[in-house]
Amino acid sequence: MAKARKAADAGGAGLLGFEATLWAAADKLRGHMDSGEYKHVVLGLLFLKYISDSFQEHHNVLQAEPNADPEDRDEYTAKNVFWVPKSARWAVLQAAAKQADIGRLIDDAMIAIEKENTSLKGVLPKDYARPALDKARLGELIDLLSGIGLGDAASRSKDLLGRVYEYFLGRFASAEGKGGGEFYTPASVVKLLTEMIEPYHGRIFDPCCGSGGMFVQSEKFVLAHGGRIGDIAVYGQESNPTTWRMAKMNLAIRGIDADLGAHHADSFHQDLHKDLKADFILANPPFNMSDWGAERVKSDPRWKFGSPPNGNANYAWIQHFIYHLAPQGIAGFVMANGSMSSNSSGEGDIRKAIIEADLVDCMIALPGQLFYTTQIPVCLWFLTRTKSNGKFRARKDETLFIDARKLGTMIDRTHLELTDADVAKIANTYHAWRGEKSAGKYADIAGFCKSADKKEMASHGYVLTPGRYVGAADVEDDGEPFDQKMRRLTATLAEQFAESSKLEKEICKNLKDLGFPLEAKP
Repeated sequence: MAKARKAADAGGAGLLGFEATLWAAADKLRGHMDSGEYKHVVLGLLFLKYISDSFQEHHNVLQAEPNADPEDRDEYTAKNVFWVPKSARWAVLQAAAKQADIGRLIDDAMIAIEKENTSLKGVLPKDYARPALDKARLGELIDLLSGIGLGDAASRSKDLLGRVYEYFLGRFASAEGKGGGEFYTPASVVKLLTEMIEPYHGRIFDPCCGSGGMFVQSEKFVLAHGGRIGDIAVYGQESNPTTWRMAKMNLAIRGIDADLGAHHADSFHQDLHKDLKADFILANPPFNMSDWGAERVKSDPRWKFGSPPNGNANYAWIQHFIYHLAPQGIAGFVMANGSMSSNSSGEGDIRKAIIEADLVDCMIALPGQLFYTTQIPVCLWFLTRTKSNGKFRARKDETLFIDARKLGTMIDRTHLELTDADVAKIANTYHAWRGEKSAGKYADIAGFCKSADKKEMASHGYVLTPGRYVGAADVEDDGEPFDQKMRRLTATLAEQFAESSKLEKEICKNLKDLGFPLEAKP
């Protein structure tokens, strides 16, 4: 995200200052609330400002047309613009920002907007009137937001609000700490996933979609490569009701039409897209879920490769992804490192069966400190059915292992980010391995990548940890002849031994003088 901002145009370059100011204002609102509460105050107002600006822009156009009615609801729905009732328009709220009942007015505005736009039903936050929320601070935030356009054509072309929204999700995730922002996947990780699987067109699915970041990045990828937003169909599911609402708002901001189901739901126990076969699956499921209700789905048809254990849902997620893959489909997802090697409770047998079915296309070990909310080491899995049907026959029964743990750049004292160059290096290696001519010719690189067949994986007990396969990087040849180097190093070692012996004798002498004799070794 940091690099994206640095590379932005002049208009976007000023965004960082606005983000910082807005964040400071939001932080003032916190009072006795934690970030998990006040993030909804800020993000809800951002959304309200966005749709109001979009509405007002089209309203102005209609006012300038002689035969148009600017209050005709159909004029807005025809342009895919949310209809905003008069009482919910930003100018009305801005005028009342200093009033004591501003919280109630915002709640009423949210209710009115949901009533007029069925796709937003049950989505918007409606608790601005609660006593714990400082109304003076709330008015200040409205005034601050009023000073910048968020939903007009110029702002939309730069995805201004979308970028602010993304920035806030990251900051909230960081502020909430461990477990507080499990919905947020770092932008560089999402970018790597999309660059790897290239979701140009088709059905994209994320059954644990959080705030919808995977979908946003997929849309960016399609547009960056000359495609159209309409080339992909988006499907998602989220079990957390608050996060589900956040995803709906996030996608609406970007103009992404997505089927997230009519309500929040648990993917294991209420699969809202049961018959979906996706061309692309992008996901970052909750790591190592211990209480996921395994007993209620013990004989589920999704467990083709073995029943996932009660105490860990990792292999339930993996098999859920496989179940929803189309015949030509490919899945890329984040997992805890333990998924690559665990043999407890039958997980090793499930992994072996998946490998023997030739579904594992690529494994990537990621560096630490990428995530705001967990220090658990993570990896990326890529599963595909295309090897089995011969699309990439040269790589049938093989898996690419990439060890990317040495990549990345620190963006603050505690967090690291994969750079664009890092993402390109990993993705190009994968595409070259797959035989895509534009990516160049593939070759194993010691310490970084290795193509291994089933026999080699079997020799490692079907463990998928890249470090087991890529080996160590070659020591750089400095041009010094071996015999000469050994004589030099041996002489240095002899000097160090002599110095060590001298120090040992001096220490023994000092101890003896203190009345604690200790004989030095001869």
